Amino acid sequence: MRLFWRVFWLNALVGAFATVLLMIGPWTVSVPIRLTEAMVLLAGLASMLLANALLLRWGLAPLDRLARLMTTVDLLRPGQRLPVTGSREIATLIDTFNQMLQRLETERGTSSARALSAQEDERRRIARELHDEIGQSLTALLLDLKRLTDRAPEPLREELRQAQETTRQSLDEVRRIARRLRPDVLEDLGLASALTALAAQFDTHTTLRVRRTLHPALPPLGPQVELVLYRIAQEALTNAARHSGAAQVELSLAPADGGVLLCVDDDGKGIGDAVEGAGIRGMRERALLVGGTLNLQNRPEGGTRVTLYVPGGATGRCRPGTRESGEDMP
Repeated sequence: MRLFWRVFWLNALVGAFATVLLMIGPWTVSVPIRLTEAMVLLAGLASMLLANALLLRWGLAPLDRLARLMTTVDLLRPGQRLPVTGSREIATLIDTFNQMLQRLETERGTSSARALSAQEDERRRIARELHDEIGQSLTALLLDLKRLTDRAPEPLREELRQAQETTRQSLDEVRRIARRLRPDVLEDLGLASALTALAAQFDTHTTLRVRRTLHPALPPLGPQVELVLYRIAQEALTNAARHSGAAQVELSLAPADGGVLLCVDDDGKGIGDAVEGAGIRGMRERALLVGGTLNLQNRPEGGTRVTLYVPGGATGRCRPGTRESGEDMP
């Protein structure tokens, strides 16, 4: 039984017992009790119960708010706190819960930073091995096939050329996977060039038509912030290609309130009431690492909008793109 009803029925029992005593005792009512006196006593009991219920609901309201927050709190959406109100015991309980949330958010952020850092290190290691080991082996195989093709009799040359083409395609695929795992262009040429290359990859290898709007006057960004922006844009485009059924995506990056605002809009089926998967939760963890704010919502005209604002400040507003694929903002 909820605490509210337990306290309420206990108080109701005491009030009812006192009323019965007044009704059957010789102290303040006639014996036998008159109808009007009984009605007055019953009305007094009802008023006492109503007042008791209202007071208890007011007094226990902080506990109800605490219970609702405890069932809905999400450490990937930090800052959820309750005002410290109520009696001393209730206020202490709420303040303790707020402090626990703060510690959990701090520990979650620290552990997420370690995990994502290890993930990036592993991606770099795998990309390096793909490039250095498998890439070189495929290159050597391609050269051997070319040499054999030049020496082989005419009936075998066509088959050897097909083997060359298959090997060349495999080598291109290995290089593409290595670039996705370790975006060298991000380290060498910066965020704008990396996002341009990313959009071109999705344009080439998927059915999406990606339009980009990249502002040239971005504020200075640290390597960690650039990596987070790139990875979230990559995940948003991947989700659009795999799950949304979209035909067109608008990728934009612009200054906003002292920071930067990344927007990815698609014209797919929207997110609806779907439960957030590992990909979206990974995006939220990355956003927390740089103090960013990540939002996902359905667009009024259909499709999904993903926005990331870094660092803190007023949230900017995405504007629908009007530029053709491959065109940057002047």
